[in-house]
Amino acid sequence: MTSKSKFQRFLITFLLAISFFYGGYYYGKRGYEFEVKRNPPEIKVTNRNPGDQEIDFDLFWRVWDLVQQDYLDRPVDGQQMMYGAISGMLQSLGDPYTTFLPPEINKAVTDSLNSTYQGIGAELGLKDGHLIIVAPLDGSPAKAAGIKSGDVILKIEGESTVGISITEAVAKIRGSAGTISTLEIGRENEKPLEIKIKRGVIKIDSVVWEDKGEGTAYIRISRFGADTNEEWENVVKEIVVEMDELDAIILDLRGNPGGYMLGAIHIAGEFFSNKTVLIQQSATGEEIEYPAKRRLGQFKDVPGIFVLVDEGSASASEILAAALQKHAKAKLIGVKTFGKGTIQDAKDFEDGSGIHITTNKWLTPSKVWVHDEGIEPDIEIELTQEDIDNQNDAQLNKAMELASEI
Repeated sequence: MTSKSKFQRFLITFLLAISFFYGGYYYGKRGYEFEVKRNPPEIKVTNRNPGDQEIDFDLFWRVWDLVQQDYLDRPVDGQQMMYGAISGMLQSLGDPYTTFLPPEINKAVTDSLNSTYQGIGAELGLKDGHLIIVAPLDGSPAKAAGIKSGDVILKIEGESTVGISITEAVAKIRGSAGTISTLEIGRENEKPLEIKIKRGVIKIDSVVWEDKGEGTAYIRISRFGADTNEEWENVVKEIVVEMDELDAIILDLRGNPGGYMLGAIHIAGEFFSNKTVLIQQSATGEEIEYPAKRRLGQFKDVPGIFVLVDEGSASASEILAAALQKHAKAKLIGVKTFGKGTIQDAKDFEDGSGIHITTNKWLTPSKVWVHDEGIEPDIEIELTQEDIDNQNDAQLNKAMELASEI
C-alpha cells in the first residue's frame, strides 16, 4: 500500500470517527439512544424525546366552535372547558401523578403541604386503576372516622369513582370545615362500607417525638411539607438537650405519603454524610446523584436506627427509608411500602392554576426503581385487626425490643 493510500485511509477513518462522535453527541442531546449488536449485526435507534411532532389543532377548534354554537345548556363556560381540555390532555398520558390543578384545587394542595387546609385529611392515589387512600393523616377527621391506608374509594357523594382522576377526586372530597363528605369504601374480603366524615381544618405538625426511655428516641414524620425541615431541626435540638444518652432512634414513616424530595435529603444528612440519598434519572437516561452534604449530623454515631414503614409510606418516605437502610444500617420494620418512584415538578400559572408533571424517576442508592413495587422491610410485621382493636402496636413494640438490646 502506497503512502498516499495509507494517508487517505487514515483520513477517512479520522473523519468517520469525528462524525460518529459529534453525531452521537447531537442525537444524544436530542433524546436518541443507539444500541449496537454484533451478532447478528444490528443497530437500533430509539428517540426517547420525540419533540418534533406536527399536530393539526384544526379538529380541536372545530369541536370547540360546535359546542359553543350547538350545545343545549347555554351559556357554555369557556374557562371550565379550557381547564377540562388541559386535564384531559394530561390524563391521556396514563400517569396519575401528572395532573392539572384548577385554582381552587391548586390552592388546597399547596395549603396541605404548608400544613393547613380544610378537608378530611387523607392522601389519595391511583393503583391498578382504582382510587385509593395512600394514608390518612395523623389527627385528621379521616383517621378518626376509621379510614385506613389501602382503602379503595368506590363512591364519593354517591357517585362512582370509575375513571376519575386524583384532581377530580380531591375537588369532590375537599370542602369547608363542618360539612360532611360521604365515601363508599371497599376493603379486601369485606362488604362496601359507607363512611361519613366531618371535614375540618387540617393543621398538623409534621414532626413529633417522644423519649421512650433507656436511651431510645421515637420520632414521627407524618409528611414532608414546607415546614418539615424547620420542625425536624427543632425536634433534634430538643432530643440533644433533653436526653442524656441516645442509643437508638425509632423513625416512624408509616402513613407518610411523601411531599418535598429535598426534605428527605435534608433529614438523611442527620444520619450520614457524603453518601448518595437518591439518584434522579431523566427521560433520556441522564442520572444525577443527590448526596447528603450536611457537615454536622447529630445522629451519625447513634448505634441503632429502626424505621417503621407500611403500605402508606410513599415517595419521599421511601427515599429516606431506602437511604437509611443502605448507609445508616437501619432496620426497616413493618410491611411493604407503597411504591412511588417518580418525581413531579410543580408549576403555578398566573390565574392560580397549576400543573404537577412527572419529569424524572428516582432510584435508591443501590439503583433500584421501587415504582409500583415498594420496599420490602427487613422485619415484616403486619398489624392485625386484633392489634388495632386492642391498640397494640406490634411494629413499634418490635422496634422497642430491638432497641433495648443495644
